[in-house]
Amino acid sequence: MRIIHARPDDVTKLLRFREEAAAWLTRLGSDQWQRPYPADRLLATIEAGSVFMVMDGDATAATITLTPYAEDGLWTDQELAEPSRFVTKLTVARMHAGQNIGGRLLDWAGDRALSEGAKWLRLDAWTTNEALQRYYLRQGFEHVRTVLEGGAVNGGPRVSGWLAQRLATSADHGFSDLTC
Repeated sequence: MRIIHARPDDVTKLLRFREEAAAWLTRLGSDQWQRPYPADRLLATIEAGSVFMVMDGDATAATITLTPYAEDGLWTDQELAEPSRFVTKLTVARMHAGQNIGGRLLDWAGDRALSEGAKWLRLDAWTTNEALQRYYLRQGFEHVRTVLEGGAVNGGPRVSGWLAQRLATSADHGFSDLTC
């Protein structure tokens, strides 16, 4: 398996990938990712070089966005002053589930964050997706706090505000042909 930068022509593929994940989450009883993700926002993050894909041959096995920018309203000014990288949209294809690709991808992100001078690898997870929160705790993240107010619609409830972090560290993630 190898990691590559997503390209602008991957937008449609990655939106379908997210829809597959949303359907799976619905079957698990989660409301996560039920709203369509705006293609223009995805394209902007791809063009910024922040979206990566794990390729297994020609198949996309997983995707992750790794950026130096945090979503507004989640982290304190003091936290934002610390060098950090932020993980979003980590998704593993159902046909590749159970192979620890997500864990290895988080290790890759921590390694990349460290090489870019970051102290922390941080993320925010869906506030109602307790299984996902437990997953991140098992991956070595520590819960910082949950932000419930200040959502995108009229300052209402936030759906993604369970904050966690772990130190950015070098790790053997096992991916090859890093082409980014």
